[in-house]
Amino acid sequence: MDIEQKQAEHIDFFVKQASALKGSALTTVIVEATSHPSLFAFSEILSVPSVLELGGTENSVYLDLLRLFAHGTWSDYKSIAGCLPQLASAQALKLKQLTVLTLADTSKELPYDQLMQELDVTNVRELEDFLINECMYVGIVRGKLDQLKRCFEVQFAAGRDLRPGQLGNMLQTLTDWLTTSDNLLVSIQEKIKWADTMSESDRKHRKEVEERVDEVKKSLSLKKLQTVSRPTLTSEGMRRSTLNLVE
Repeated sequence: MDIEQKQAEHIDFFVKQASALKGSALTTVIVEATSHPSLFAFSEILSVPSVLELGGTENSVYLDLLRLFAHGTWSDYKSIAGCLPQLASAQALKLKQLTVLTLADTSKELPYDQLMQELDVTNVRELEDFLINECMYVGIVRGKLDQLKRCFEVQFAAGRDLRPGQLGNMLQTLTDWLTTSDNLLVSIQEKIKWADTMSESDRKHRKEVEERVDEVKKSLSLKKLQTVSRPTLTSEGMRRSTLNLVE
């Protein structure tokens, strides 16, 4: 089962749970969702009406926590940790995994120094173990650890939830891509049409050349035939002709 199918199943499970509960009962669902080892998308849970109703209540910090896991990073958490519930070890691990996804979305070559700073990792061995065991083995990223260049080369990274307002930018990007693709298609079609025209012109030219060659061959054959059929005089005949002229 691929990661996308797993995500869909986990999301559906927590959305149904959240939809059936209200108030403080939702805090347990949010903690479980943000601790789940195979769940990396939270926007659907965030959109559940009962979850949004936590805003402005004594449990609003759990709504903020869910938003952090949907869009934030480990650095974001450190800057507002005093305003959020303390993270369990599973939640801290999850947020660091999500941080790698965010970084992988901005660059396909992540320096070790940047990763160690963003993840609060103290040495390269610990960082590489984290990338291998907690990211690549889990399936959220694929890539190559380049110890010589001290960087992680990203080949694939699972997408994160879109931030508010990010959808418009994505739609514009897709629109621009479609426009570029349409223009490229038109250009290709014009080149195909030009190639067809040139091919037809070349075919006509080749036919004309072949016809002229045939005409030249026929003309040469006719001249050769006329030369062969023309009567020739032998030496004796030429001598007699000359005597007749003298007489």
